[in-house]
Amino acid sequence: MQDIDTIYIDGAFVTPHGEERYDLFNPATEQVIGRVRLADAQDADLAIAAAKRAFPAFSRTSKRERIDMLKRMHAAVLAREDELFEAITEEYGAPVSRGRWMAKHASAVLLEAAKVLQDFAFTRRAGTADVVMQPLGVAGLITPWNSDAGFICGKLAAALAAGCTAVIKPSEMSAMQTRVVTEALHEAGLPPGVFNIVTGRGDTVGARISAHPDVAKLSFTGSTAVGKTILRSAADTLKRVTLELGGKSPAIVLDDADFDVVVPLVIQAGFMNSGQACIAGTRILVPQHRLDEFEARISEEVSRTQAGDPRDPQTVVGPMVSQKQWERVQRYIRLGIDEGARLIAGGAGRPEGVGAGWFVRPTVFSGVSNDMTIAREEIFGPVLSIITYRDTDEAIAIANDTPYGLQAYVFSADPARASEVAARIDAGRVLVNTLAHEPAAPFGGFKQSGIGREYGAYGLEAFLEPKAVLGARRD
Repeated sequence: MQDIDTIYIDGAFVTPHGEERYDLFNPATEQVIGRVRLADAQDADLAIAAAKRAFPAFSRTSKRERIDMLKRMHAAVLAREDELFEAITEEYGAPVSRGRWMAKHASAVLLEAAKVLQDFAFTRRAGTADVVMQPLGVAGLITPWNSDAGFICGKLAAALAAGCTAVIKPSEMSAMQTRVVTEALHEAGLPPGVFNIVTGRGDTVGARISAHPDVAKLSFTGSTAVGKTILRSAADTLKRVTLELGGKSPAIVLDDADFDVVVPLVIQAGFMNSGQACIAGTRILVPQHRLDEFEARISEEVSRTQAGDPRDPQTVVGPMVSQKQWERVQRYIRLGIDEGARLIAGGAGRPEGVGAGWFVRPTVFSGVSNDMTIAREEIFGPVLSIITYRDTDEAIAIANDTPYGLQAYVFSADPARASEVAARIDAGRVLVNTLAHEPAAPFGGFKQSGIGREYGAYGLEAFLEPKAVLGARRD
């Protein structure tokens, strides 16, 4: 049983002013495994003040100094990989293969930021002017529970690379993972106040960071509904805002696809991170004349998809993060049945033989129309919908008929044809015959999937403001 009773402000672990205690659960057992003392708005104010004090000196550090800092941070987080992996498995319930990737990703993003910074031009020429890319100031970074360490490190890496100082509000549901990351980052020896980590609720700490006049930049990953609230709060002081929000990603299976190759990829895209992923390919678009063949193949694949103990190497789908999330997913499964969709795998309740834990049966609906609730709303669980189309134009129209536009997938035996389809999809990323991640490429959404981009040079620029200087030199 862990008792986490400190937050991190101005280079030190301190007791929060907030007094609320929040229980931490193992979602695979439903047992309480720890308790965290939550920060409040006063703690947020102290963290923002520390970041503001640190900003003038830190913003003037050289590129070389910041690269060295990022490399120290990378080494420190990497050294804690096993401990972080254990926290991810116990507190979040990620299957071991996914949990190991998540633990590695947390350190990798710091090194990737150092690589981007190496070749980044902070001064550019535009006609007769020098354009100086200037750090914005204090950055508020608000991160979700579905990849706690990766989001903390990724957002912080971009902010520091740009020369901003930061206040991070992680999810209160991920306090064990946050503790490991915070201790590692502390060991990297950055100047006091450069980064601050205050675990608290969104409606207190998150709201204060979003509205505080001394915060110049907000970067938030989470639901579209909360993102809209943050955007409204930021408007009063015209903060610069990056929002990475929800998704309802289409996976377009073209009529020439080899189902033996494609179906395993479709299942992986849909059930990644136990379905708790904004980029999950939850709408599977299949040619009408090959539906029976596809259903048979996907039913076979799902029957081999193990849901259960996250520590079992064979497990693909772990538990939902909380009882609330489990109940949400169950409600959507019932809605799908009530709206007339046809279950071809899974259904309501826990997987067979599982008596405890917030586990969901890997579920696939067919006979889904794109106006059904399960095709419109983000479920955030292992629930997929098969939607048929007559021709490629209709497939593209269905894919784009959504308020979201975060990621999409296209599968075809002809890469050139798949690329032509990808060019017509309204999404921030389109993956063609792959599930690979490219850290140098921008990540973010069209429409209600967000504003702005993260990763690579695009993510770094999100923490900078261009300033044109004229008449300072002669050519």
